[in-house]
Amino acid sequence: MNKPYIICHMMTSVDGRIDCGMTEKLAGVKEYYEILEQLNLPTTVSGKVTARLEMAEAGEFIPQHYEAFGKEGFSKKTASDGYTVVTDSKGELLWGNAVENEMPLLIITSEQVSKEYLAYLDAQNISWIVCGEKKIDLIRASEILAAEFSVQRMGIVGGGTINAGFLDAGLLDEISMLVAPGIDGRGGMAASFDGLAMDKEPVCLQLESAVPYEDGAVWLRYRIK
Repeated sequence: MNKPYIICHMMTSVDGRIDCGMTEKLAGVKEYYEILEQLNLPTTVSGKVTARLEMAEAGEFIPQHYEAFGKEGFSKKTASDGYTVVTDSKGELLWGNAVENEMPLLIITSEQVSKEYLAYLDAQNISWIVCGEKKIDLIRASEILAAEFSVQRMGIVGGGTINAGFLDAGLLDEISMLVAPGIDGRGGMAASFDGLAMDKEPVCLQLESAVPYEDGAVWLRYRIK
């Protein structure tokens, strides 16, 4: 399989929670971004929930006359050393000024996306990939990223559902976890990997390194067994 080398890089509390509003109050934020730079991941992938919180504009795209795109395809607007990738299976996020990211924006969606939404992305010069009949086919998306967008190294940076999706698809090569010295403890908050079926077997990891920091944070780096 031709795919990028993929590392999931996250910052969590000791209890594994990843709510951004919580983690930004803990020691380790500075180290998280330093490690991300050190890992050399010019392309990063975020899920829709994270993107809505951190990048997208308020509101939701509502097509006037819904017609599904209904097939696989892609549109490469910009050749770049890296991309800010967002998964948005139905095509709902609004962008506007958010297209002014350091790296060009690239939206991955499913065949359920409306033709109107793709036209909306086209009008803003935003690249896109469509793959997967009812939900995004992450394996196929990874192949397209490698073959058509020349992505060689890629970081999955949240949230829990997209992290778990890449894990479940067998696409992750490494897990990089910056554990902050703090506890969330609130019920119902998302974890680093979240939403898989209850009968899913645990994924075993091999510890590659553990680096403690003076502020109490610890960087754990694992390979998938």
